[in-house]
Amino acid sequence: MALAGLWETWKSQANETIRSFTIVTTTPNELCASIHDRMPVILPREKWASWFGERKVDADELRWMILRPYPAELMRSYPVDARVGKARNDDPNLFDPVPSPPMPESALDNRPYHSAR
Repeated sequence: MALAGLWETWKSQANETIRSFTIVTTTPNELCASIHDRMPVILPREKWASWFGERKVDADELRWMILRPYPAELMRSYPVDARVGKARNDDPNLFDPVPSPPMPESALDNRPYHSAR
């Protein structure tokens, strides 16, 4: 799996080298819409060469890659620990499924995070 991203290296006013990166997002597919109002652009393997500039592409193909959400039927979703929402946590256990207890509607702000992959 590859996510569409953009990166740049530039100099600040203090002449410091700054490396920046962003993950390109799009509207969510049916699976991700229940989790968030956007999702990363997931590039199918056959589009990698186009995205990385290894072959010439036209604007319509680039729009297709960016604007089209990844097919929901090729993904799965399951609850994961709320620790996944804190950038300082970085371990493989973040992807382990956790039980999803029944919750009243009023508790939705405290629901577990979900991993979609």
